[in-house]
Amino acid sequence: MLARLAAWSAAESAQTFLGGYCMARALDDGFLRRNTPAGLLWLAGAAVVIVLGAPVVRGVFTQLPYLTEPLRDHLVRRSVVRALRAATAGRGTVDTTTVSRLTSQTEIARDSFAGLVLAARSFVFVAVGALIGLMSLAPQFLLVVCPPLVLGIALFTASLRPMARAQHRYLDADEAVGRRAEVTRTALRDVVACGSHEPTADRNGRAIEEAAAAQRALARWAAVRTLSVATAGQLPVFLLLAATPWLLGQGVTAGALVGALTYILQALLPALHTLMTVLGAAGARLFVILDRLTGQPVPGPAAHSGRQPTPDPPSATAPREYVRPAAAGTTAALELRRVRVAYGPGARAVLDDLDLTVEDGEHIAVVGPSGIGKSTLLQVAAGLLTPDRGEALLSGRPVGRHPSPELASLRTLIPQEAYVFSGTLRDNLRYLRPDARQSDVDDSVRALSLEPLVERVGGLDRPVRPDVLSLGERQLIALARAHLSPAPLMLLDEATCHIDPVAEARAEHALRARPGTLVVVAHRLSSALRADRILVLDGTRARCGTHEELLVRSALYRDLVGHWNDIQR
Repeated sequence: MLARLAAWSAAESAQTFLGGYCMARALDDGFLRRNTPAGLLWLAGAAVVIVLGAPVVRGVFTQLPYLTEPLRDHLVRRSVVRALRAATAGRGTVDTTTVSRLTSQTEIARDSFAGLVLAARSFVFVAVGALIGLMSLAPQFLLVVCPPLVLGIALFTASLRPMARAQHRYLDADEAVGRRAEVTRTALRDVVACGSHEPTADRNGRAIEEAAAAQRALARWAAVRTLSVATAGQLPVFLLLAATPWLLGQGVTAGALVGALTYILQALLPALHTLMTVLGAAGARLFVILDRLTGQPVPGPAAHSGRQPTPDPPSATAPREYVRPAAAGTTAALELRRVRVAYGPGARAVLDDLDLTVEDGEHIAVVGPSGIGKSTLLQVAAGLLTPDRGEALLSGRPVGRHPSPELASLRTLIPQEAYVFSGTLRDNLRYLRPDARQSDVDDSVRALSLEPLVERVGGLDRPVRPDVLSLGERQLIALARAHLSPAPLMLLDEATCHIDPVAEARAEHALRARPGTLVVVAHRLSSALRADRILVLDGTRARCGTHEELLVRSALYRDLVGHWNDIQR
């Protein structure tokens, strides 16, 4: 395969040699001697050489896949093996770059390698043909052409390593911007909940500034590449023209000068420009991609967060944490026993071996990153989701054994997207308690400060159109409906995310004041600070305790509080 590629490339050397040589002979042996037929014959020979270049190019490209496709197959195989090993290693991490390595990065490597082979091969064989042609026309040409050619190539070669480092830095910075965008997108609700807009924007801004600085450094080395091309490709033309009187004095003919210019302008300069462009861009990119595909470790969560995680202090407890078992002789409002939930066979558990006891009249807040299992926990507690293992108990009775009407009387779940139906405002408020008295409805309206909304819609008995209500107004109606409900357990799944902090605090105080138990998936950390205890879900274990206790025991909770305090300052 390499021999066939070299054979086709040798034909390209012969084509280069004949192109300039025919041009010189057409002038010296034809037109300058007033022998037009001879000149036309030599020009015809040059034209034939150009036409015959098409099969040469076709032959080169025919042999190229035998070099590039094995490389691509090897990289794909290596990436697949690496991804499978990472997936079966049980490290609890997910390599989010696998798809990129299998698709875009391997394609970049293959295309870059193909371009590099074509450019290097073309320059070597074109340069051989051109230098032989220059020597055959007049050896003095080598004294003029070779020094700037060697100088330009040396300058470019010296810039390859720093150019590769600049390319590596740029790709790292570009990936960092992508990771920051992904982290911000997936954790947007937590960023808003914790009020960490400014720290998040600051980290994103630093990533963008680093990407811009890396791109500027890459542009500076691109300028060095341009200088190298000018030195090696265009300076020989200038020197050749400047040395024309000396060359003519040495017996060099006019046809030989034109042939030399043909070699430089039509062969050497294009091949050199292509080589330096490919080496400077595709070559550096290939170096970086191969380094990533063959040597980059599988990233863990710390690699994507932009900060080093704070380790939890040593603990003597087992990985499964028992969260305040109910006292003897008492019945807890909510109890989860060894609950495990995974969405699909073989999927990693969202909740794993979780024990939780919430006593009657207690106020619990649940915090943690998005997707960690907060909503899943509330769905299990509400009886909307059956755990794969374990059980949930409401007032000592297993949730799964209750018919729907009895279950509805034990708990009320208010989701993030509040449901308001077409009907009167009174009907919406009494939906969970149709027999509620007027005084009870008025109490809930006052407790949730719904008077402005009642006045705006024209009274409790006027129909409301859900599409004209804001998201915050819908949530206030749902919270007032929950306040009026007779259920002893109230479950709020970010049910206050569309109302302001003052209204949120008022609603939670009102729900806490009614008889019963309150469990809140906290949208803001200020909501967690109002709770008796806080449950922190971090994907590995549940941490439950007071604010002061969790500051000592939970690294994740310390991070959340740190973000919140930064905003408050």
